[in-house]
Amino acid sequence: MKRLQNEIGSLVNRGMDRHLRLAVTGLSRSGKTAFITAFVNQLLNINNGARLPLFSAVREERLLGVKRIPQKDFGIPRFTYDEGLASLYGTPPSWPTPTRGVSEIQLALRFRSNDSLLRHFTNHSTLYLEIVDYPGEWLLDLPMLEQSYLDWSHQMNSVRQGERAEWAKPWLELCKKCDPLGPIDENMLAAIAEEYSNYLIRCKQEGLHFIQPGRFVLPGELAGAPVLQFFPWPEIDAKNQAKLAQADKKTNFGMLRARYNYYCQHIVKGFYKDHFMKFDRQIVLVDCLQPLNNGPQAFNDMRLALTQLMQSFHYGQRTVLRRLFSPCIDKLMFAASKADHITPDQHANLVSLLQQLVHEAWQNAAFEGISMDCVGLASVQATDSGIVETPNGKVPALKGSRLEDGEPLTVYPGEVPAKLPEPKFWQQQGFHFDEFRPKPMSVDSPLPHIRLDAVMEFLLGDKLR
Repeated sequence: MKRLQNEIGSLVNRGMDRHLRLAVTGLSRSGKTAFITAFVNQLLNINNGARLPLFSAVREERLLGVKRIPQKDFGIPRFTYDEGLASLYGTPPSWPTPTRGVSEIQLALRFRSNDSLLRHFTNHSTLYLEIVDYPGEWLLDLPMLEQSYLDWSHQMNSVRQGERAEWAKPWLELCKKCDPLGPIDENMLAAIAEEYSNYLIRCKQEGLHFIQPGRFVLPGELAGAPVLQFFPWPEIDAKNQAKLAQADKKTNFGMLRARYNYYCQHIVKGFYKDHFMKFDRQIVLVDCLQPLNNGPQAFNDMRLALTQLMQSFHYGQRTVLRRLFSPCIDKLMFAASKADHITPDQHANLVSLLQQLVHEAWQNAAFEGISMDCVGLASVQATDSGIVETPNGKVPALKGSRLEDGEPLTVYPGEVPAKLPEPKFWQQQGFHFDEFRPKPMSVDSPLPHIRLDAVMEFLLGDKLR
């Protein structure tokens, strides 16, 4: 009878959906690497003091154990989990190194089902969880797949306003020397592409997010390759658009178009097909705080980047057939990261602001009928909250160590706007976000967090029932 139960249990597990591929999505510096490190750390410590009261499988003591297992794709580097922990538990502690390439980690979650039918056939089940990490810069290239070179040039020209216009002057001056319909001058194209890359790097340094192509600021193994030696043509009007559209392959414009098309088809599309077409669940991490520091241009730039980005994913309710032949994302969570960098009384405002930021993306996903949620979280809690005395009375404050030098810092960052900021918010500069380094922690204790258990329940809870 026991043997029959085991055989039936094995058959049930094979027929059930016991494999989950999680997309941890976010723009550059949104905290993806820290999130994955903390997410894995909590799961591996469920029997060693992990604080996960909102995660039902742990609260009900049905999650029996979690372990790391070898990933299936031998051609993708493993996620730097151990290196990330060494940084967080180091002396002094520091944040994990940002992602510079694609990596994966796979876990096996052994659990006891609370389904009355399944309990008759098997003592336990296993959920295999794959998590993928990748540079946020590369993610921004996905919308380019839907654009021609002319369309993309139009869009890049339209966002070149305000400070962007000033930073763009060096590469725009070089463009004046380049005849788009003249014979190919590879040295000139390479020189202009280099200045365009410098312009994108400056945009990133100044806190902007809508940066295309993303690999120009993080080229990896493509550094110096002709595929990264193109740029948007800066002057396209009704008079010259027809001529440019018919430009010969032997012209400068024709070469730029060819390189753009190659980049989209071989670099961006390959990245998308290999990593994004098989996701089951998605969490989108958004750092709302840094753009509030950097002003309206940075804030609006992030909003545009998020809207463009979310159009690149497939959403829909999952069925057995769709799971096998047409994978899609059936659960989507938006998370405002670094919630520990503001006082607890501002957490509700942070979530409200995030909901405003992702409204268009939320509407698109809601149309497909998928399950969605919004949360404020801190993957690794770096501060303690409390009350301090001031001449004006008691006020909430944060206590932590300043990122740059580790000096103790007690601050009240200010009020986070609950809605998209109005002009008077920027004029008053009512918010100042300080960056903190991680707290010193005992290496044998799980990482401290805020609401990571709520995230786990939303993304994994129904798969562990």
